Amino acid sequence: MLDAANTAVRPEHAPADHPRIKPAKVGILLANLGTPDDYTYWPMRRYLNEFLSDKRVIDIASWKWQPLLQLIILTKRPFTSGANYKSIWNHDKGESPLMTITKDQTAKMKAAMAERYGDQVMVDFCMRYGNPSTKSKVRAMVEAGCQKILFVPLYPQQAGATSATANDEFFRALMEEKWQPAVRTIPPYFDHPLYIDALAQSVETAYAALENKPDILVCSYHGMPKRYLLEGDPYHCQCQKNTRLLKERLGWDNTQITTTFQSVFGSEEWLKPYTVDHVADLAKQGKKKIAVIAPAFSADCIETLEEINEEIKESFEHAGGEEFTYIPCLNDDDAHIKALSAVVESNLKGWLD
Repeated sequence: MLDAANTAVRPEHAPADHPRIKPAKVGILLANLGTPDDYTYWPMRRYLNEFLSDKRVIDIASWKWQPLLQLIILTKRPFTSGANYKSIWNHDKGESPLMTITKDQTAKMKAAMAERYGDQVMVDFCMRYGNPSTKSKVRAMVEAGCQKILFVPLYPQQAGATSATANDEFFRALMEEKWQPAVRTIPPYFDHPLYIDALAQSVETAYAALENKPDILVCSYHGMPKRYLLEGDPYHCQCQKNTRLLKERLGWDNTQITTTFQSVFGSEEWLKPYTVDHVADLAKQGKKKIAVIAPAFSADCIETLEEINEEIKESFEHAGGEEFTYIPCLNDDDAHIKALSAVVESNLKGWLD
């Protein structure tokens, strides 16, 4: 990557006091959900407050929701959520697994993009909630001379509470830039052939390592209120298609794979079946060996490492299940980076060819 500070030049014919202009380049900004800075009370509270105050996540009227959030939920939940984070924390690096993995993904994407485009691009990452903030990374890219930015939310499926809120924050950051770059955001990539192939390879690799083949593969997607689907959110339909495409790529039939939804919050009905209940039902139906994969998550995080691999596993075993296999997210696997690179390259056409 160019050292923009050393290569900035004054435009030809400009007066002597004209600011130096950095060489134009294209920014590729990866975005993930976010992570607390630490699992102790105040960092957890700050993170949860930002997350649960997002209208895309909780769309209850503020006058109803904020007193409940500030006075009750944020008094108690940082302790329980902090304990969950502590159980999966990367203590060696002092950060959550999501942060570690996102850094690894970014490093590999930098290498792939540098090989393809040389020093014409700048690759970095941000978080929707917590640090590094979207605003800080947009500012850094503009300062580095990025006159065009491709924003890449790391969510294969489109959802209001994931990719849409990440885009919202990106556009809010752009509102503060005097020299606003041209921008693009990527469309959902859940049906991209290379993404489906990467998912299938992860399943095939996991199954090949098992002594006993699972009776069924559970594709567990993060949940959302059913009301969002009825209001036009495409997420549910894209999850169903994602599972179907994975099934077809693996050459399976409907008895070998199923779709469920996890992370239910609040009292209203969410997308069903709920993963935590469905795995127990599978055990009671005689399916004693199951595998679970999470195609909605690009990186392992609290919802996969703690919720799936602990809570959902426990539900299955308490109902009589015997062998539970969690298949990790694609993380920084080379097949995943290849798929993401293909998505990025297709969206850079006309900017970089």
